[in-house]
Amino acid sequence: MKKWNRHLYLCILVAALLLSGCSVSKEGANTNGLEKMSRMTEGTMEVHFLDVGQGDCTLIESQGHYMLIDAGNNDKGTLVQSYLESQGVEKLDYLIGTHPDSDHIGGMDVILTKFDVDTVIMPDVVNDTRTYDDVVQAMKYKNIQNTLPVVGEQYTLGDAVFTIIAPNNYDYGDNTNDYSVGLLLQNGNNRFLFTGDAEEQAEKDILGNGIDISADVYKAAHHGSATAVYEPFLKAVHPSYSVISCGAGNSYGHPHAETLNWMRANGVQVFRTDEQGTIVAVSDGTKITWNMSPDNSWMTGEQTKSDQESLKSEEKTNKAGTAVENGNSMTEYVLNNSTKKFHRPDCSSVETISEKNKEVTEKSREELILEGYSPCARCEP
Repeated sequence: MKKWNRHLYLCILVAALLLSGCSVSKEGANTNGLEKMSRMTEGTMEVHFLDVGQGDCTLIESQGHYMLIDAGNNDKGTLVQSYLESQGVEKLDYLIGTHPDSDHIGGMDVILTKFDVDTVIMPDVVNDTRTYDDVVQAMKYKNIQNTLPVVGEQYTLGDAVFTIIAPNNYDYGDNTNDYSVGLLLQNGNNRFLFTGDAEEQAEKDILGNGIDISADVYKAAHHGSATAVYEPFLKAVHPSYSVISCGAGNSYGHPHAETLNWMRANGVQVFRTDEQGTIVAVSDGTKITWNMSPDNSWMTGEQTKSDQESLKSEEKTNKAGTAVENGNSMTEYVLNNSTKKFHRPDCSSVETISEKNKEVTEKSREELILEGYSPCARCEP
């Protein structure tokens, strides 16, 4: 075969492999990234809402460019790292820490250490915690300066663009939630809104900045808390879908009834990481598809918490019942072998039983009756 024919043959073979979804292996090549790029089409954007328990983490990809919003709690850094590697991520264009609470920035030090990051965006507010200091030290280690969020500024991510919409003030006192970086992400005609843990006052300020915040997908603020249900704000967003990131059985009772009631009353389709795990939305610029159907339980976190407490109580009761059946001290009875009666140990009649006729047993009530004994009418064992 002539040299140019062999070259043409190899080109055709590689093209066929890519079209068939196969990866072309080469020492040192990132085959995950190659597979990812081979199935991405122009104008396509993926938004991955990671299940990081009671916390937040969202990975966005557009044409091989990546952005991570938050990174879960301290113990989720390695999990987030593994997920990013599974998606072929080698570098992040943007890493956004919406605010300095541990359930949002806890894993950022791991991500900063393990990946190249072009731009870090965090609000100009600090938290006197080891978690926050870990992030600061990781940024120093990688020689990265923080970029402060400025409302109205726009950034590109592949074919997508995002606009900073918050924070609009720095006078929220000690409420770190209201300092959350908010952004509106747009791919073609599809819009996604992220507001971290912003609560009512911050939502009022977002409404006052004049930016159109209408969106197809609303990442529910503060894990679906009732503190973030400012109705004029939600009406301005007017989402078709909402994603709630929270942990199963979390101690805060997220998502709250107020949030779910508004969503349901306004026809919003809800996805939840506590019940569905990691959720992926794919936008082609005109429509959004999901890797699963919307959640339809509408169960609040308070209900889940109450159910768990009831379950624990039931388990304790069952254990006690098992102990009774297994003949623990709770099931001890005192027998009168003469009268064929059985008594509770504290029954006053026990004192009248002669020692030669008295017997202590751990047999169950049913067993004793089958053996011909009858319960004492006084203590009713």
